[in-house]
This record gives sequence, C-alpha cells and structure tokens, in this order.
Amino acid sequence: MLVSAVPPLMLRTDDNPGGVPIEVFDGLRAGSRANRANLYRELADGPFFGNNRPGADVAQGMRDNFWRQGMESGHRNAFECIAAFSATDFRPDLEKVDVPMLVIHGDDDQIVPIDVGGKASAALVEPPS
Repeated sequence: MLVSAVPPLMLRTDDNPGGVPIEVFDGLRAGSRANRANLYRELADGPFFGNNRPGADVAQGMRDNFWRQGMESGHRNAFECIAAFSATDFRPDLEKVDVPMLVIHGDDDQIVPIDVGGKASAALVEPPS
C-alpha cells in the first residue's frame, strides 16, 4: 500500500519530465539553512495542510504540532531528508512488485502532486491477472 507517498520519483529529470523542478527542493534547502523554524511554520501555514486554500480552517494546534515535530528532528537529518524524498528513484522497486497494491493519493496534494506520486506509482505496478 502506498498512501500519499513520494514514489516513484519526485524530481524532474530527463527521463521524468513530469516531476517537480529542482528549484522547489533547492528552495526548501535554502529555507532550512536560513531559518529552519520559519520554514516549518510556512509549510504548516500554507501548502502542507492546504491552509492556503480558500475556506481552509486548519486548527492552530495542528499547525503548531507540525512545527514542533519538525523542530524536534535533527537539523542535518531533516536537511538530508529533502534529497532523500525528492531524488530517490523508486521506479525499479515498483516495477518488481508482483502482488496487488493499493495506491491512495489525494488530488489536491501540494507537497507530492497526484500525477507525480499516486498516478505514476499506480502506472508502474502491474495489475494482478
């Protein structure tokens, strides 16, 4: 099962033209280096919970908890995670799946767009015969 997961490959590359541009991840890295606390606050107040959508009402406690969890992680670990979730190529792994797999992904995910994550993963997994 994959639920709102990053596979198969988030990063736009020559052989993954529908991926997310490197500039997005470079921006996360720059934000982490400049002011990690502010980066987590901006993510929680904007795209992570869809709080930037009209009519969104994300509880302050949820946003604060996201920030707290981010700040509890080690700075280097969190920084290196940006490369891990953006550039790890899971396509070879998904092509080896030989059992039924459920892929669940929201169509308004602003962190991992559905076309980059859910739809691309589902297309790589051979449906059972």
